[in-house]
Amino acid sequence: MPYYFDALRQLHDDLGTAGNRREFLEVGRLAGRFPAALSNCDGVPADISVWCSNDYLGMGQHPGVLAAMRDTLTESGAGAGGSRNIAGTNAWHVRLERELAELHGKADALLFSSGYAANEGSLSVLAGRIDGCVVFSDEKNHASIIDGLRHSGAEKRIFRHNDAAHLEELIVAADPDRPKMIVTESVYSMDGDIAPLARIAAIAKRYGAMTFLDEVHAVGMYGPQGAGIAADLCIADEFTVVMGTLAKAFGTTGGYIAGPADLIDVVRGLARSFIFTTALPPALAAGALAAVRHLRGSDEERTRLRANATLMHRLLHARRIPFLSDQSHIISVLVGDDAASRRISDLLLERHGIYVQAINAPSVPQGREILRVAPGAVHSTDGVHGFVEALDSIWRELDQRRFPASRATVSTTP
Repeated sequence: MPYYFDALRQLHDDLGTAGNRREFLEVGRLAGRFPAALSNCDGVPADISVWCSNDYLGMGQHPGVLAAMRDTLTESGAGAGGSRNIAGTNAWHVRLERELAELHGKADALLFSSGYAANEGSLSVLAGRIDGCVVFSDEKNHASIIDGLRHSGAEKRIFRHNDAAHLEELIVAADPDRPKMIVTESVYSMDGDIAPLARIAAIAKRYGAMTFLDEVHAVGMYGPQGAGIAADLCIADEFTVVMGTLAKAFGTTGGYIAGPADLIDVVRGLARSFIFTTALPPALAAGALAAVRHLRGSDEERTRLRANATLMHRLLHARRIPFLSDQSHIISVLVGDDAASRRISDLLLERHGIYVQAINAPSVPQGREILRVAPGAVHSTDGVHGFVEALDSIWRELDQRRFPASRATVSTTP
């Protein structure tokens, strides 16, 4: 028996003991019918309705996106053929980067293979290559931000979540002559709350700090032409770098940053997660470009998303089912117990064909387990009512009201 077998087996056992073993529901997306889907549990197919997808606007099945991908697949083939600097750059990459720069009012943009790679690669360069840089990062920033800053080797100061006063305290205490960078998200993926971007921008201006804004859960869905929360507040110019994804509102996959041309050129030349990976397939870039262009010219999807989220907020309030924030389309129902959240998720699927994922540690802290609900533009009004009725019936049956409500906080202040 190899010497490492016992150690691997112990790691596997520890994963199960900690409740961190991952089990995945096989979901067969049906183009043209989403959120309807097929699940495959123990080899038995079943009709389900998906309520936790990040394809918030349904662009992953939009006819224009699918047509662009089909046409480009026939024209260019399946893959890019290499990294961006070794035979992998296609006209669709260039067009998409230009479109994204225009969307955000920036001089240039750069594509990555994923949003994770965009954050990790960009921040490892921007924080790590600026001599003496000290970074101020929100405590609930995404793992990709945390990893990028860790790999940068830069000195970090962590401010309390969405606490602009604490951010300013930390900046005031830092050496005034050192370069500074503030890193925040706009919409937070697990709580669904929104950062106080106007206050953060004002602090950055006051102390001469560079700003890096992750708008992953906002691009396409908020602001003029879907440019994000900062654009919605008319302060997009006050953020140095905007980071976004193609994998959520735009319905495909990939990540990007947009910012000043010199800055983008530095990241292009130094970011390992950009240099040492194969470029996005041309068909995927073409589909993403079709999605970006459609959403720049259409408010219909954003209007439906907002209406469904507002309706679900109201219905959950009426039934006294606690959730963390009513500021966005991400509605995190607070269960506060790992076993209970899994049980509710299982019963919704078994009895009602409703799939919503239970979220546990390390994605959220222990004792803050949630059902992460995402009513999207593709859901119907009747569907929202039906979802809340099904959740309410199970919630009452399991007597969830007796312990989590006191822990719930609903924020309404941006």
